[in-house]
Amino acid sequence: MDARSIRSAVARLFRPQLPGSTRTVRVAVEQELFAMGLFSGGSVAPARVREATAGRWYAPWLSFEPGGQVELSLPSAPSPDAAARHLAEVTDALGRDLQPHSIVLDARPVRRCEPATPRRLRTPRYDAMERHLDAVGPAGRRMMRSTASTQACLDWWPGSAGVEQWRVLLLAGPFLAAATARSTGPDGRLTTWLSVDPGRTAFDDRLLHGEDPVTAYASFAAGATDFLGAGVEAHLSTLFPPVRPRGRYLEVRFPDARPAREVADLLHGLARLLYDDEHRRAALASLSGERDRLAEHWADAAAGTCDAGRGLALLAGSTRRAAA
Repeated sequence: MDARSIRSAVARLFRPQLPGSTRTVRVAVEQELFAMGLFSGGSVAPARVREATAGRWYAPWLSFEPGGQVELSLPSAPSPDAAARHLAEVTDALGRDLQPHSIVLDARPVRRCEPATPRRLRTPRYDAMERHLDAVGPAGRRMMRSTASTQACLDWWPGSAGVEQWRVLLLAGPFLAAATARSTGPDGRLTTWLSVDPGRTAFDDRLLHGEDPVTAYASFAAGATDFLGAGVEAHLSTLFPPVRPRGRYLEVRFPDARPAREVADLLHGLARLLYDDEHRRAALASLSGERDRLAEHWADAAAGTCDAGRGLALLAGSTRRAAA
């Protein structure tokens, strides 16, 4: 698989809103949570959660990660506040329904992964993924079974504004991750992700090479091992960059999982960074010298030594430079 042969498929991932259309400013949340036995503390089989939530109004938005983590993929909302309120409502309802079944939800970003921690989903896709990641090292199993995130999805605009949105998220990513981290150091979630498979996670500057983001992403995709052998589209779905292109929206993947009641500030900050033209451009100017140091910044964010204050400033609407 080479970059030229997959370019057309990659280009479909880079099709934001149509030129001339009204700029929408929606926000959506994908929340991952650990579902654990009340008395054992161990991960719970998805079938038990399905049984407890059968027929409930939020069931269509409920799915699972390989380690049994619950994932709530909620529809887009017109504002960060509306998205956060909906997440809190769904999470509260889910928690109440699970309680009689002795299942509790935990919004921590990473939990201890013992060698015997089971993989709850047995599918050809996850079987192949685990075999591939095992050949890289132990971080793959930790990622699949024992990490959780709060991901945000935001509308992607056409033209130069959309290129700015893409670039600012990638450049600001390490600082935003540091500002919102709930785990750092050797056992932190981001540390795990940095060790999973650098060829398919891109915690560096490779997605910002050159002037054409499609070309850069196609080169990234071609460099990642195709462990599924099921075609280009399937291969692209196995790439896990910190920001993922999703056609008309961008999926921000790097934040640690956080309780629903603490999500609103994160969503407000990301929406401001993408949807406020003046702030977005000022942020890009303040980050202009950081591209070549992105790998270093991501490593610092994982270790807990990155400039979190700079990330907080970017989320708050200020664009101060990091201290020398």
